[in-house]
Amino acid sequence: MTRAILIIDDEQILARNLAVYLERLNYEVRTCGTAEEGLLAYAEFRPDVVLLDHNLPGMDGLEALTRLRAMDANACVVMMTGFGGVELAVNAMKQGAADYLSKPIALSGVKLVIERLQGRSRLESTVRYYEEKQAESSGLDKILGRSPAMVALRERIERLLDTERRVADGEAPTVLILGETGTGKELVARALHYGAARRAGPFVELNCGALPAQLIEAELFGHERGAFTDARERKVGLVETADQGTLFLDEIGEAEPSTQVRLLKLLEDKRFRRLGSAREQQVNVRIVSATHRSLEELVKAGQFRADLFYRLRVVEIKVPPLRERGHDIVELAAHFLQAQAQRYRRGALRLAPDAEAALLRHTWPGNVRELRNVMEQAVLMAAGPLIHARELSLLDLGTPAPATAEPAAAAGADDDLDLERSERRLIETALLRADGNVSRAARLLGISRDTLRYRLERLGLQGS
Repeated sequence: MTRAILIIDDEQILARNLAVYLERLNYEVRTCGTAEEGLLAYAEFRPDVVLLDHNLPGMDGLEALTRLRAMDANACVVMMTGFGGVELAVNAMKQGAADYLSKPIALSGVKLVIERLQGRSRLESTVRYYEEKQAESSGLDKILGRSPAMVALRERIERLLDTERRVADGEAPTVLILGETGTGKELVARALHYGAARRAGPFVELNCGALPAQLIEAELFGHERGAFTDARERKVGLVETADQGTLFLDEIGEAEPSTQVRLLKLLEDKRFRRLGSAREQQVNVRIVSATHRSLEELVKAGQFRADLFYRLRVVEIKVPPLRERGHDIVELAAHFLQAQAQRYRRGALRLAPDAEAALLRHTWPGNVRELRNVMEQAVLMAAGPLIHARELSLLDLGTPAPATAEPAAAAGADDDLDLERSERRLIETALLRADGNVSRAARLLGISRDTLRYRLERLGLQGS
């Protein structure tokens, strides 16, 4: 791929030799003899790299560098000079030079510098691309659902974000996100990051249950060379990487006692120490943690530090399980169906009424993650534009039965295996025991009130 290079140097022979050499390497090159000419050429040519001499007639190289950076904050400039030594190099780097070359210049050295800068530029562009993609897929508007539980969740997050935006020093409280596996705790964490002042900083995540205990601390805090047997070089940890941003610790309940001690110190002092280092470092990082386990029970059992628990849950956010979200199940299913159909180029697909009913009957032990996977499989295996219940791979993983086992057994005593009639009898029995109260009947059946309302309407039953 052709790249553009601008050479600003009053030594015509050197500039011409550099131009010929770089053109042979498939670069597009322009040369200028003064800084003033170079600034005009930059505005028109927009080169990828500028080779800028310091000793120029009229405006010198340092002033030209300052003006180039004012024109384009991303200007990649390499300063060249035969005078000035280390002091000039330091001044050039302070003013934004990407690198420095001393005269006489070796052509091979110029090639290495340009290739290194282009590699860094590609890496930075790639990082920016994925950061932008990550930001686009994160945010409060990506938390879908119109059930009362989800409306309350979004309102709670918005209140917290609104409070954080008013804090002058940018400090943000720690947040503990609770919820079953697959409910979308990471999506909540991302909404907290990208909705507040730290959105320009990094969002770094670590699953505390995904690595062996002995590696968690090295991953979090980094290590110096020789800190342990396999530490052949220094490594920056995730805490340091997340400086000025957010560190998301998923499955915090799996953290080992030694890790808990170091996390407590980080939260209290905003300081940490790499493994094998004697020097502490200051860091400004916001901690968001999540777990599907009860930390209170772990504290009582002596498996989790009470002081760390209280520091982590300055704000507590609970994400409801999918089975309690009523008709959100169908809306989410349609959303995933559309996304997967677009991904696999299957055209327009929609759910049949029997498929919607099957989705609402399912208890969703894997929550939203399970629903997404079910819809992906349905898209892959669909025979036509309409998805039926038989095309949904809904697994029964032994979810505990609701507190209606006794009425269900009685209702099935006549050996009637028709699903709809059995469902009707169960609901009628629950309503009878609850004196017609829908909320109480839903609790007896182990489902949400919205789900029961949907089934009452479908079956033509009445409740109060």
